[in-house]
Amino acid sequence: MAKPLRAERPSPHGPALEEAALALQRQQPEAAERLAGAVLRADRGNLVAAQILGTALLQLDRAAEAVEALRRAARRSEQPAIETLLARALAAVGEREAAFEQLRLAVGRRPAYALAFLDLGVGLGEAGRCAEGIAVLESGLALAPDADGLRVALGHLHLRRANCAAAREAFARVHAAAPGRHDAMIGLARVLALQGEHAAAAELYRRALALRPDDPLTRIALGKCLLELGQRDEGEAAIRAAGRGSDALAGLALTALAATPHGRVFLRPSAAARFLRGEG
Repeated sequence: MAKPLRAERPSPHGPALEEAALALQRQQPEAAERLAGAVLRADRGNLVAAQILGTALLQLDRAAEAVEALRRAARRSEQPAIETLLARALAAVGEREAAFEQLRLAVGRRPAYALAFLDLGVGLGEAGRCAEGIAVLESGLALAPDADGLRVALGHLHLRRANCAAAREAFARVHAAAPGRHDAMIGLARVLALQGEHAAAAELYRRALALRPDDPLTRIALGKCLLELGQRDEGEAAIRAAGRGSDALAGLALTALAATPHGRVFLRPSAAARFLRGEG
């Protein structure tokens, strides 16, 4: 992966930039914008300030301003981190093809910057160009074989193409190397459930919930697996618990219940409401 951006020479703006970076870590984008903007007004070529400013503007949903700031910095630097950030800003303002163009520049830089491969591969997949996305992720893994995020994304693109065997291999490889990694755990559980291995999938979903107990989608997936295993009471309890957070979650929970062969269908909204309240 590319090394983090560094100022080209010692700068009097170092303390302000450190404070701005810390503000981003603390989820204080307004402070980060103010500090990085002040540095850029004094030193228009400061790439670190441009990167911090672009990140802060994106967090503030001011993507058009981020594009303007980052485009200038990308032309000056040819740094893949800035090009990747610019691509995110372009995508946020609806310029998808321009975002892909920036990411293609970024993936051509050396040393390889794994995040650029990730954003390009995932973006192509979301655009329905899964074969291209898979090729990008595989080329990134050839250069950065330990980039587990690329392999997890590759698993999801294989799932989009209904290639469960390839998806399982990708998720299982990451899970074996990093058993506590949540996204690989969820991906592998999903494949196992699709292949009918509901007991193994349920165990992985339980581990994932131990890491993130407030994840309703994982709780619904666990409930479906338990229903498939004939554990009706426990399965319905999991789905019921997941559906209590909001109307949208209630709808997802009831849809999941109806779609499961061993689930149930409610003909009346009142019956569904009673079920979610634990009254039926």
